[in-house]
Amino acid sequence: MEQDLTKSKSKIIWLGDRAKSTWGKRQNIEGRAAQIFLLICALLSIATTVGIVVSLVSQSVGFFKEVSIWEFLTGTRWTPILIPRSYGVLPLVVGTLLVTIISVIVAVPIGMGIAIFLSTYAPEQLRRIIKPVLEILAGIPTVVYGYFAITLVSPMLQKVFTNMLIFNALSAGLVMGLMIIPMVSSLSEDAMMAVPQSLKEGAFALGATRFEVALKVTIPSALSGIITSIILALSRAIGETMIVTIAAGATPKMTFNPIDSIQTMTAFIVQLSLGETPHGSLEYNTIFAVGLLLFLMTLIMNLLSQWVVSRWHRRY
Repeated sequence: MEQDLTKSKSKIIWLGDRAKSTWGKRQNIEGRAAQIFLLICALLSIATTVGIVVSLVSQSVGFFKEVSIWEFLTGTRWTPILIPRSYGVLPLVVGTLLVTIISVIVAVPIGMGIAIFLSTYAPEQLRRIIKPVLEILAGIPTVVYGYFAITLVSPMLQKVFTNMLIFNALSAGLVMGLMIIPMVSSLSEDAMMAVPQSLKEGAFALGATRFEVALKVTIPSALSGIITSIILALSRAIGETMIVTIAAGATPKMTFNPIDSIQTMTAFIVQLSLGETPHGSLEYNTIFAVGLLLFLMTLIMNLLSQWVVSRWHRRY
């Protein structure tokens, strides 16, 4: 009887060791497969980026063989499809920056106010309701924002600015600011919520009010995340297409007057892409030259955000 029990125990131990070994091998295989899959995803993203850069550079080379980079970057007249032709991209850059500045002026104060409210004042139940509802704004198609700007915002602004055209930078910038508010508020609020509660409680213990805690403790501690959210919102505004295509107009000009009709870099790309410009012509290659400049601008913004994170990031 004792021998049978010993054999049974040995068999159970052997089966257990075998199951552990099988389970360990299975875990190793699954971990290796997951690692390979994630590596493929990372390499695919890198390959996509390299492909975009190669496409832009290869098509831009033909343009810069006939137009000097200096003329392209410093010229103040942009008429690539009209005679006499001029290829100074500054009017498009100024139009892009004008709309972007207006949108940031709208988005940053409102977005920061929402972030401070959600992280400092709002009860948890209210926060769970407001944040998803707010992020719905980020999911609305930008073409809807464009028609909202031209059908509602512009007519309302024309009552204030009687000489304003229906296509103008102000309405496009205001609506674009509404669109990027969720990006500023959500990322900033996440950064503020990551600040240790002990720091806030220490400030409360010293007699600080909620607003003082938010202004002098939470915001400085979450500064890297807040600045990163603003820079990412800037990049999003610079690369926006449909709002400015529909609402800002198609008049490339060197102006910082927000009630004027302007043209942005993305709007020009859309305009020329829909035309009948012959493939491979100089006019056609302007699309890639402008696209390359736009890519470099957004790349600089992203690098700046990474530098900000590395410079001011705090670990708790």
